[in-house]
Parts: sequence; structure tokens; C-alpha cells
Amino acid sequence: MIFNPMYIIEILQQQYGMTEEAAVESGTNFLRAFRARPDDDTYALDEWPAHLWRNCLPKNYRHIAKNISTEWVKLRFQCLALTHEVIHLLETLREDYLLGLITNGPSRAQWQKIERLGLRKYFDCLLVSGDLPWEKPDQHIFLEACKMLNVEPRMCIMVGDKLETDIKGGKEAELGGTVWIPLQKDMESSDLPDFTIDKVTELPEVLPNSPKLKRSEHTSNITC
Repeated sequence: MIFNPMYIIEILQQQYGMTEEAAVESGTNFLRAFRARPDDDTYALDEWPAHLWRNCLPKNYRHIAKNISTEWVKLRFQCLALTHEVIHLLETLREDYLLGLITNGPSRAQWQKIERLGLRKYFDCLLVSGDLPWEKPDQHIFLEACKMLNVEPRMCIMVGDKLETDIKGGKEAELGGTVWIPLQKDMESSDLPDFTIDKVTELPEVLPNSPKLKRSEHTSNITC
């Protein structure tokens, strides 16, 4: 599920009596600030969102910054949580493939996300750009994942929802295939994927068209 900013806007209105205009402006400004800077090492991880909310709320509402930050974090991880269908997919894929996860972002914030969502057990390698000198779409981060998994790039498939980072990077790294799951149907780019699917659970439908070797051979890999 994708996080819908209307959730937090409704809370600002219904629980705290904020006008719709003020709630929309506060929520929009917060999301813009958080996306621009999701972490700050001078703050504890849970304090940083509260600090951003304090700066984005009207002066007479700044006293609720900590509470609304707690609500936002809770909603965010509820939306990010893996569904039963996705968990089943990952468990099934692990029977035949090595799985890797590459994510862009600050180290602390991304590892917090990985731990809270319980992702470690589903992947054979996890790479966070904040720990490395590169981020997607730099081909080196994809090649590093291949190296960690001991697979050739041509035997690796990149699966992602962003053309400008996931698909472009997978192609520049000369991976064996790219699979795009668009968040918006009307997106266009010169970085065309090899396959396009509507949702990640459709992935097995395109995998037979790509190299498929057993997990025990350590030569087949899917990177998300």
C-alpha cells in the first residue's frame, strides 16, 4: 500500500480541529521536507520527524508536533508493511532464486525501515546507498549486489517501480533483465524495461522468459 497523505490530513482535521486548508498545507510541507531530508544525524531517528512537523505546523498547533509525528510514523509503517501475498511471493522465490534488496537513502533511516518491516529474512543481501559511495542508478551499486551474491550481472533481474533509478541502473549495469512496476500508468521514459507488470505478485508470470537456474547453483538472482 502506498502512503496516502490524506490519512494524516484527516487526523489533523478530525482529532485536532485544524481547518482543511491548514491541514493540507501542513501535511504537504511536511512530506516535502521529509522527502528532501529523511534523516538528520544530530537528532534521534524518532525525534527528526517531530522536529519537521514542528516547523510545518501553524504556531498555535506546534504543541501537537510529537503526537502527530507518532501518528504519522505508525501510519507510514502500516502502509509499507508487506502483504500476505507479497510474503508468500518472496518465500516462493527464495526456493529458486537468490534475492537482493537495494535501497537509496540515509543509512539509519533505511535500516530502521528494513528492521521494522522484518525484511532481513527474505533477502540474501541488502544494500543501503547511505553505506556506500554510490546510489541507484549508478551501475556500481547493482554490480556490488551481484558480487555479494556471487552471480554474473547477466544472470540478474532488476525489479523496481522507478524508471529513473531502478530500470536505468539495471540497464547500465547490463543485468539480464529489468521488470518495471509503475506507480503511475502514464509515466514515460527512454529507459524502457524488458517487462512491465501491474503488481509485484505478477512477477512469476515473466520470470520463465528470463534466465532461471536453481538456487543451489548460486547463479540466478533477483534484485529489488
